[in-house]
Amino acid sequence: MKLRSLVYLAFALCLWVLGMACEDRDKGPEDRLLAQVFNRQLHLSDLESMFPEGANAEDSLIITQAFTNRWVREELLLYEAEKNVPKDLNIDKLVRDYRASLLRNNYEQVLVEQLLDSTVSKAELQAFYEDNKEQYELETPIMRCFFVKLKVPVKKQDSVIQFWTKPRKGNNLEKLKTYCKKYKATCELSDSTWFRIDQIAQAMPKGTISAENISSKREFRQTDGKYVYYFRLLELRNRKEIAPLGYIEGQARKFILHTRKIKLLEQKREELFELALKKGNLKMFPE
Repeated sequence: MKLRSLVYLAFALCLWVLGMACEDRDKGPEDRLLAQVFNRQLHLSDLESMFPEGANAEDSLIITQAFTNRWVREELLLYEAEKNVPKDLNIDKLVRDYRASLLRNNYEQVLVEQLLDSTVSKAELQAFYEDNKEQYELETPIMRCFFVKLKVPVKKQDSVIQFWTKPRKGNNLEKLKTYCKKYKATCELSDSTWFRIDQIAQAMPKGTISAENISSKREFRQTDGKYVYYFRLLELRNRKEIAPLGYIEGQARKFILHTRKIKLLEQKREELFELALKKGNLKMFPE
């Protein structure tokens, strides 16, 4: 569909809703006329859903005036648009096609919500990864790491150092997570989550870590007077290496579900075709 056709269609649909609502409704004898543009009229009852609950007289007047002013200008523009519709533009067909598209899309969404299995197993993710991992070459280095940013002065600093130094001892890592949550500290303490280096770097003083120096800064603690920063590199994947499954898992899951959705809708189309053929509701006339 040409861009000009889309513009006319969108404009016609938007103003048609408003114009038809204002033309076709039966008006009560006391329904006040607010404006008229050629043969189209705007009545007070057309605005009944516009007023919020509890609106006073002044608020209602402002809403009425604003809506009326907008309606008048849109109707004048619609009038001119109707006079200048290109001869090769079939508005009725465009509206029918657009309506059909909306109905199909809505029904497809209902089918997906009712019938699509949204569970993706680890085995499916792994199989997808093995079949497609060559497509996921890294454009920037990524890493797994532990990172904590604490505001100075650090409360219970000895405990923090103990938790940080030996995170695998007992439940020190969980204690550190609890500490960070309690004191609203910035932290990343999942050993399975992958980050771009710049995602962590932006929480530190500029230049602290970067793609160029990350290999030489595998673990450190530093302060800038306002915050204390703890950083430990767990694993690094460099640019041009294949991304690990954990990094592209979200993309893989979306692709698997999208493939399922396409298959489900194709299956439903075939079922409807076979049913219509069986009941005699479908006839095809070959040449």
